[in-house]
Amino acid sequence: MDIEQRLQKIEERNVRVEAEKAWETSVFRVGLIMLVTYVVACGVLFVIGNSNPFRNALIPALGYLLSTQSLPFIKRFWINRHIVRRSK
Repeated sequence: MDIEQRLQKIEERNVRVEAEKAWETSVFRVGLIMLVTYVVACGVLFVIGNSNPFRNALIPALGYLLSTQSLPFIKRFWINRHIVRRSK
């Protein structure tokens, strides 16, 4: 395999990896998972006889949303600690 073919394969892989990363961080993906979480939670709460399944199903959906946020101050703290450990 010559260098041009290898370079082409690397570029194709990079495009695929960038698309997969974009999917992982997309608002569409987060919204879709929130919607599925809400619908499933509504169903479970309805089946078990919860008095207000539509309102109570918001809790796990919003919990998922919060879990996807990067919380910059916590992220910065973790990265700084990780770098300190690596440098020792």
